[in-house]
Amino acid sequence: MLVLHLAATVFSFPASTAKFAPIAVGFFGLGTGYLIYGPMELFGNPHRSKRVDMSAGIWGIWMPGFMQFLTGVYLFVALAWFGSLPASDAPLYMAALAFTAYGVHWFAIGMGRAFGGHPRPNAYMCIPFTIISALGIAVFFNSASSDPPVGGLFIGLTCIYIADFVASFFAPTPAEPGTAAAAEPPAHERPALGVLGERVLGFFHLGTGLWLMYLTWATALNFSSGFHLTL
Repeated sequence: MLVLHLAATVFSFPASTAKFAPIAVGFFGLGTGYLIYGPMELFGNPHRSKRVDMSAGIWGIWMPGFMQFLTGVYLFVALAWFGSLPASDAPLYMAALAFTAYGVHWFAIGMGRAFGGHPRPNAYMCIPFTIISALGIAVFFNSASSDPPVGGLFIGLTCIYIADFVASFFAPTPAEPGTAAAAEPPAHERPALGVLGERVLGFFHLGTGLWLMYLTWATALNFSSGFHLTL
């Protein structure tokens, strides 16, 4: 009688440190998206049109969308499956949740912009994303896991979604695809609250985008060149 003995193959991964987690990838991707969208909202430059929205939508899908999603999935896999990140770095769980959620959310934002979707449903999206941003403030300003620079990022994110709620809820109906009208009517034909909300949204996009560029520099320089920038 032939007996086959199948031995289980066990893979083990050496423990890494949080500094090798690809958080700079997520910071840079989101910051790039904000620095693309911010000037359009705050200064109207470039003026929105079908071609501009297509370009902005593609950037939104790949930079803040894919780069954050990639970071979030990597963190969850390293934390939950392979155990290659130390359990003591509990804030990384919040980072994984945020990067994954914001990444998928940017897939939707980018595709909606590229395909000429109506912006008003984004107002209701802003409610849960304001909640998750406030959660990030609570986690990163917690005394046990204090990281004020990242907590400051979540303050910026909270402000962004509050402003986005106003801008989206009072947004006018865009022109139908294929028409000669611009994707966005002139400011004087739009609700005042919608215009104000969009300007405030652009302000917070630019400010938070610049802070994300600092976090990208601080992360990369601290971990690769031995700097000690606040992070």
